[in-house]
Amino acid sequence: METIETPERAMLVIPHPDDGESGAGGTVAKWAREGCKVLYVVCTNGDKGSSDPDMTSERLATIRAAEQKKATEVLGVDELIMLGYGDGELEDTSAFRGQIVEQIRRFRPDVLLAMDPRRMSHSHRDHRISGQTALDASFPFARDVLHFPEHLAAGLETHKVGTVLLWGSEAPDVVVDISDTVDLKMHALAAHESQLSTDMTRIEQFAKRRATDAAAEAADHGFKFEFAEIFRRINFRR
Repeated sequence: METIETPERAMLVIPHPDDGESGAGGTVAKWAREGCKVLYVVCTNGDKGSSDPDMTSERLATIRAAEQKKATEVLGVDELIMLGYGDGELEDTSAFRGQIVEQIRRFRPDVLLAMDPRRMSHSHRDHRISGQTALDASFPFARDVLHFPEHLAAGLETHKVGTVLLWGSEAPDVVVDISDTVDLKMHALAAHESQLSTDMTRIEQFAKRRATDAAAEAADHGFKFEFAEIFRRINFRR
């Protein structure tokens, strides 16, 4: 396991509102504090994530968009884009892949973060598809000039992402010390009131337990952090 330097530009491909904060909120806050420009691309509107029989998908989508905006403000994210797909409706299509490629070519991130699609245990379909699409978009689609030539016509040059970090991995090899930003992660999670408890004590326990577990895993490799987030790293050749 190793650490990673703070990049100049980082882009997150996030399946649902709140997944970014849960998986990488401490890292995002740390990097933003250190001058990194951060783009959130949230793929779905989260319009199915409720057990309230009186809730509607339309109303929930509006609520979750507002929650996501509040969370990004807490973390210091520079830009939020919501693609607006329905919850559970992501498909591995050229159109969806093209939207991710477009944002990569426009924003030109050094590091892209997404959910690890390759888990032995089951994960949400949107998690798997968003993660795999993010990887494919990073390489080779965003790099190759003949993919999505309409982007060139719109003035967007090709771009090759150097590194992808995948959260939720069963084989992490990168650790980020979030000891100074775990509280920001906690408060960003608290913005998602429709999904999480409004009890800050419970949110703190959830956020810090996961960050402590990640730090313990990193400790097995010689790192002594109070709180951490861990990722699987993929480097693409320059």
